[in-house]
Amino acid sequence: MKALTALTLPCLSALLALGCAAPDPEPPPDPAAPPNSGPIGPSYADVGATPCEPVGEVQFVCDLISPEDLAVVPGEEWVITSGNREGGRIHLVSVRDKTATVLFPTPAPNERLDAATYPTCPGPLDLEREQEFRAHGLYLKPGEGAVHTLYVTHHGTRESVEVFEIDARAAPPALTWVGCVPALSTIRLNGVVALPEGGLVGTSGGTGDVWEWHSGTGWTRVPGSGDTAPNGLEVSTDGRWLYIAGWREEKVTRVSRGQTPVQIDVVQLGFRPDNLRMSADGLVLFAAGHTDKDGQSIVDPREPLRETSNVATIDPQTLEVERIFEHPSMEGFVASTTGIQIGDELWLGSQRGERIAYLPAPQ
Repeated sequence: MKALTALTLPCLSALLALGCAAPDPEPPPDPAAPPNSGPIGPSYADVGATPCEPVGEVQFVCDLISPEDLAVVPGEEWVITSGNREGGRIHLVSVRDKTATVLFPTPAPNERLDAATYPTCPGPLDLEREQEFRAHGLYLKPGEGAVHTLYVTHHGTRESVEVFEIDARAAPPALTWVGCVPALSTIRLNGVVALPEGGLVGTSGGTGDVWEWHSGTGWTRVPGSGDTAPNGLEVSTDGRWLYIAGWREEKVTRVSRGQTPVQIDVVQLGFRPDNLRMSADGLVLFAAGHTDKDGQSIVDPREPLRETSNVATIDPQTLEVERIFEHPSMEGFVASTTGIQIGDELWLGSQRGERIAYLPAPQ
């Protein structure tokens, strides 16, 4: 793909804790950072404060709360967005109409606990405290027919991965809560993926590593997953490889599963990667993240609402990297946190923004 540049424009098993405090939206600050190195200016865009108008080729779906991650429903007619701030929501977005509706939480949600698959889940979320709901990382595992499984890293009334059934036979697709995986008291979850054989894996910025969960064994640390500030996560289609976004180190680490010794490969990106997203055919890995207002590596003190959006493609086999999109901050949208191609469009999420973006996919 050819880069599209516009720099001239303006997220032990016996120690389950169900009430952990919500994590920071990004990895914890560097303890070696100098005093007074906090962010300069506001950290988040105000919802509804900026008109929902295009910026060049970039268009938007607006009035969302921190749509940090995106998950594409098979068939590419619908996109699901997270909402990673207090009061956030899981939204369903029409790819054709570019309209968003709330999937969860709603006044009367569908709930059906699968206790056999999620034996440690105490039950549905307390929606009387729905303003505390925060949906961080997303992962959609395709199922048979048109019934799929959505995994959501959740902060709020508990630290957990919440699990939903997505029935795309309905129009629009219907959402049913089916279970949860509470986190260990030591883990602060961010990215999540489901494994082909069952179970899931999540990144933990608080402990600087990655953890795997199965119903029979609980949480275990993934060998070779340390030495990073883990953020986003992906898994190869065959489940043999994990791809870990090293946010602070501007890198992606590929770690083998089921192999001794563990194979570890690292590739540098030149920007801080947030979420990773695999194409439907498993041939392209998309990494989205940020640089400073001048397109350079971020240093403290940061100016969050002036940071540049970046997207790169990575070959999952060779780890060859190509930067395909770079754009300065825009009012209401800043510092892309997710990128994925849908048809002939590139779609972007933003932790600090109040909208998602879409534009013609770079060729």
